[in-house]
Amino acid sequence: MNKNIQRGLALVGAFGLSAMSSAQAAGPDMSGLTSAVDFGTVTTAILAIAGLLAVVYVAIKGAKIGLGMLKGG
Repeated sequence: MNKNIQRGLALVGAFGLSAMSSAQAAGPDMSGLTSAVDFGTVTTAILAIAGLLAVVYVAIKGAKIGLGMLKGG
């Protein structure tokens, strides 16, 4: 690569990193979004769905075991 291109890329990278680090230091204020969400109901919904899936998987496994016993093997 041409040395001038390499120097230009290095300069752009240095400015980009310094701009990113200063932007990340402050961080965005998301308190308006996070205060509006009730995580208790979200957690309850996720656990309910996981419980339903567990029941379905246990029923499938039980049916496979029962059919295996009927087949004899």
